[in-house]
Amino acid sequence: MQYLDFEKPLAEIEGKAEELRAMGRSNPAMDVSKEAEALDRKAETALRDLYKALTPWQKCLVARHPDRPHAKDYIDALFSEYTALAGDRGFADDHAVMGGLARFNDQPVVVIGHEKGNDTKSRIERNFGMARPEGYRKAVRLMEMADRFRLPVITLIDTPGAYPGKGAEERGQAEAIARSTEKCLEIGVPLISVVIGEGGSGGAVAFATANRIAMLEHSVYSVISPEGCASILWKDAEKMREAAEALRLTAQDLQKLGVIDRIVKEPLGGAQRGTKETIEAVGKAIETMLKELSGKKPDALIKDRRQKFLDMGTKGLAA
Repeated sequence: MQYLDFEKPLAEIEGKAEELRAMGRSNPAMDVSKEAEALDRKAETALRDLYKALTPWQKCLVARHPDRPHAKDYIDALFSEYTALAGDRGFADDHAVMGGLARFNDQPVVVIGHEKGNDTKSRIERNFGMARPEGYRKAVRLMEMADRFRLPVITLIDTPGAYPGKGAEERGQAEAIARSTEKCLEIGVPLISVVIGEGGSGGAVAFATANRIAMLEHSVYSVISPEGCASILWKDAEKMREAAEALRLTAQDLQKLGVIDRIVKEPLGGAQRGTKETIEAVGKAIETMLKELSGKKPDALIKDRRQKFLDMGTKGLAA
């Protein structure tokens, strides 16, 4: 387990419990079970205390935890017969965006997601989940196919933002993001999005302009990262804690503002401490949201989606 900065007290307790158990294994005559169990109870209490009142900045750290399940983990666990489709038919295939045809509860769907990777090699290959223009154009191609064959679209959001490199800008990064957002608004099939980690800037909106949007309990969704906001407003990236407070980027704040529809509860200690339970909870949320949209006609789905975004920010402003 990789511990975050604010989890250091917990790390010490769990470390001591593991040391005791190691001593017991090396010396069977020594009974350390009671002491280890007492430390386990103390660790659980500390974990509960830490996570019952996380600050927005701490939630950012949890959302970025490298051990959280990523898009590939959800696709592997929740979808069957997944067939990846590659390339934008214009420039290249962007490995930061994965997507293709699949079945969800035996229903044919199109699934699209940002993938960050889970080790050094895969993170470099996936560009840390930061999509280039060809990634958004691939998504547009997949959404057009879904619309043509009347297949629901499910998107999994986990990106710090679109890639800001020189090559991406030369190939029309802003235009590609805008086209993807536009396509989300145009398709006449159910579109469901789940923010599973970071929902950063237009790079996230390009996949999350949906009929229903859910967020994991400790995920974040914002127009800019706290560090970027602090650099612009205060010319000091170290003021990211103040920026995180001001941005109202937590799932709880965004539900009050009407930006998202539901919050998916995470296990105690975050998704990184309960991958299986988290994935199952997301699967149930997707199933519920698909049922809510089942039977709606294309025109009604489009109208519902557009109105949803026109209404955003009109409630919860006084909170």
